[in-house]
Amino acid sequence: MNFFVKVSENKVLMSCFTAWFIAQFIKICLSLYKDKKLDLTRFVGSGGMPSSHTSFVTSLATSVGKLNGWDSTSFAIALCFALVVMYDAAGVRRAAGNQAKVLNIIIEDLSQHRPLGEEKLKELIGHTPKEVLAGAILGIIIANLLA
Repeated sequence: MNFFVKVSENKVLMSCFTAWFIAQFIKICLSLYKDKKLDLTRFVGSGGMPSSHTSFVTSLATSVGKLNGWDSTSFAIALCFALVVMYDAAGVRRAAGNQAKVLNIIIEDLSQHRPLGEEKLKELIGHTPKEVLAGAILGIIIANLLA
């Protein structure tokens, strides 16, 4: 029990998880607005607006900077980590999602001639630059409020 009390007092962890939670909640709300149905899988799914990965790591970097100093080694590490995650979200994972779209079209076309029994590949795994930017802004705001 003492462990959970100590963790809940950690401002860095609380800001990170709060930023992630809010980003995932926003995804559900936007999905409800756009698709007119409640899709709770958006809470644990990747991709979409805003980037929860980005909100998590920008909250981490901002909290560490506020608490340990903007010139600290720990801030430098957190910032570099955040930049790698954001690059991956908008670059590598987005490219993988685009490739999955093309492969799904090919699989669908082939299966019209002969059943393949293949499952559709997950297409929504990366982020647009706008989704990454929105996640970054959210993470920074949450960290400034909580840390």
